Amino acid sequence: MTRLKAHVERHAVSRIGWLRAAVLGANDGIVSTASLVVGVAAAEATRGPILLAASAGLVAGAMSMAAGEYVSVASQADSEAADLARERKELETQPEEELAEMTAIYVSRGLTPDLARQVAEQLNAGDALAAHARDELGISEHVTARPVQAALTSAATFAVGAAMPLLVSMLAPLPVIIPTISVATLVFLAVLGWLGAWAGGASPWKPMLRVTFWGALALGVTAMIGKLFGAVV
Repeated sequence: MTRLKAHVERHAVSRIGWLRAAVLGANDGIVSTASLVVGVAAAEATRGPILLAASAGLVAGAMSMAAGEYVSVASQADSEAADLARERKELETQPEEELAEMTAIYVSRGLTPDLARQVAEQLNAGDALAAHARDELGISEHVTARPVQAALTSAATFAVGAAMPLLVSMLAPLPVIIPTISVATLVFLAVLGWLGAWAGGASPWKPMLRVTFWGALALGVTAMIGKLFGAVV
């Protein structure tokens, strides 16, 4: 008798929730803090104001990321909960219409009408709400909104990312602090792009080029603003 062996696969989509928040937080921490340092340094400030700006940026940015992620993802969770409540009510009051809707979904995916009907009936006989949430609403355990996880992940990774340019600004000689921070930031961003791609199972080159390009642009703009306003002051 042939025994079936379980085939277990791990897909990157299972990490999409925290991975998005982690990459966003770390990228924002590196870019915003490094841009602050470069902008203040371009105004010909001493090391004290530079470190103060970087430290304040780290704390304020981490709190802002946590609050922003929580609010935005909580809004998504509220929408998902409302859709699930509506679907639950429709399953109770309009079971035949919901069954026909599921059948049409499976037909659109390539099943014959008879087979689609059988699949819809069997799934509805089990956890009907989970089946409708997955196939009709596109809500699954891998992509469902988790506000607390997103907030904590973004805050922590922002702080880690911001700590890198802060540390460089503490150690770099003041006369060359701008080029030192700029080069170090681009290296940090390239590494972040590679790590994000590796965690997501994607090719690293496009993410690395993407984050370094936008990081370089942010550094250039803030340095120019710092130089202009520093000259005015």
